[in-house]
Amino acid sequence: MSRPSPANFRSVAAIACFLLTAGIGFALDQWSKVVAFRDLSGGMVPSADGREVPASPHSVHFIPGWLHFDVTANPGAVFGIGAGQRALFITVSLAAIVFIFYLFATSGRQRLYQIILGMLLAGVLGNLYDRLVFGYVRDMIHALPRWPGVFPWIFNVADSLLCVGVFLMIVYSFFHNPEGAKEPQTA
Repeated sequence: MSRPSPANFRSVAAIACFLLTAGIGFALDQWSKVVAFRDLSGGMVPSADGREVPASPHSVHFIPGWLHFDVTANPGAVFGIGAGQRALFITVSLAAIVFIFYLFATSGRQRLYQIILGMLLAGVLGNLYDRLVFGYVRDMIHALPRWPGVFPWIFNVADSLLCVGVFLMIVYSFFHNPEGAKEPQTA
């Protein structure tokens, strides 16, 4: 890994790849949440346990059994785990943002990598915004078969950006040969 350098923060191309991707991803995430919760929730009301829940939710079935929009307020993290740990998730998100900026500072001229980092930043910012403003993450996308036990979870665009970004980062790491790395010797 390269050493952190301020060069990327002065490079229009690097900043465009990173921050433009993050900005577009964040905007798409927030727009989709606003539309879904406006049109599908019937407003938010407190439940018996004090959490906010959609007042009169209904679904939109794009591809029946495969792709539905159902709104839910997720007070936890992945798969709803960790409800009530808002401060922890905010702290982890802030640490992730710092780490993503560190990776950007060390990314040199790897434009594809900077786009991937922008996707990760958008995902973290999208869910962090929800936790700070609403106290929960707004989820609405229910994809994949609804057969019992296959994939019952609901997610959002930020979650998608995070998952795709991590996948692309792993794939990228297999094919990227860092500058100065020695080529494997053949016998």
